Amino acid sequence: MLGSYLLKELVTRHKNITAVYRSEIPRAPYAQHVNWIQGDILDVALLEEVMQGVEEVYHCAGYVSFNPRKKKHMMQTNIDGTANVVNAALNAGVRKLVHVSSVAALGRKREGSEITEEAKWTEENNNSSYGKSKFLAELEVWRGIGEGLNAVIVNPVVILGVGDWDDGSAALFKNAWKEFPWYTEGVSGFVDAADVARAMIALMQSDIKNERFILSAENWAFRDVFSAMAASFGKKPPHRKVKPYMASLLWRLEKLKNLFTGTDPLLTKETADTGQRKVYFNNSKLLRSLPGFTYKSLRQTIEEYCLEYMQRQ
Repeated sequence: MLGSYLLKELVTRHKNITAVYRSEIPRAPYAQHVNWIQGDILDVALLEEVMQGVEEVYHCAGYVSFNPRKKKHMMQTNIDGTANVVNAALNAGVRKLVHVSSVAALGRKREGSEITEEAKWTEENNNSSYGKSKFLAELEVWRGIGEGLNAVIVNPVVILGVGDWDDGSAALFKNAWKEFPWYTEGVSGFVDAADVARAMIALMQSDIKNERFILSAENWAFRDVFSAMAASFGKKPPHRKVKPYMASLLWRLEKLKNLFTGTDPLLTKETADTGQRKVYFNNSKLLRSLPGFTYKSLRQTIEEYCLEYMQRQ
């Protein structure tokens, strides 16, 4: 999803763009202005070839899963894939790399205080294998920086945009559309996908290097996010509170069901824990570093994207 928003922004700037896709080229107006190459970031030879003559690299490719069965694949894609991208960029002499990490790489178990870019990941403050994979991927970028690569790391919070609403953060819209009745007391940061793309391009074009930036528009309670989506859809808002003991029971039942069906669980121990936590993210570093950059309000983001999803129905 983020890659599609980034490409759309780059095309409007008349960039000469090459993009690697895995299985299917997006069906979008911007697609005809992109040089598409089918491949995978685990293919070292392909990356070496693709980056010849390239000046700027945006590394958005990654795998998000909280399914224990997919942990090995996720680790390989996020860590080894990033190492391959970094090595190819170094060998090709690219001018700059912007790497998409996640706030999960900062560690989420920090209730009661704002998380900044200075936060250090540890096993104790991490609550997911995904977070660990993104942290270790970041280490590959810092290793590349140590070897002479100019790079910037961005750590987005929950990204909202229009994509496959059966997958990733887009599924939040689907749950609101289907009048999912449950809510938690958890709090997190949220950001518009278009804003993430704009911030990445602005950082690429700046003289900033060897830094990381949290990308977050606003901190909202999950209940408020679902309620705002439901209101925009004209649906019923969530009204049944999930208490901690209930979440603990539900993820265990979901795991048991997954053993028989082989499908991805809708809820895991990690996502159940995340949904209960009140985590606040500080976005001031980016705003100080990019004067004039502003985030779209979260309410406006939700209203616009709900309208787009309704038009798809």
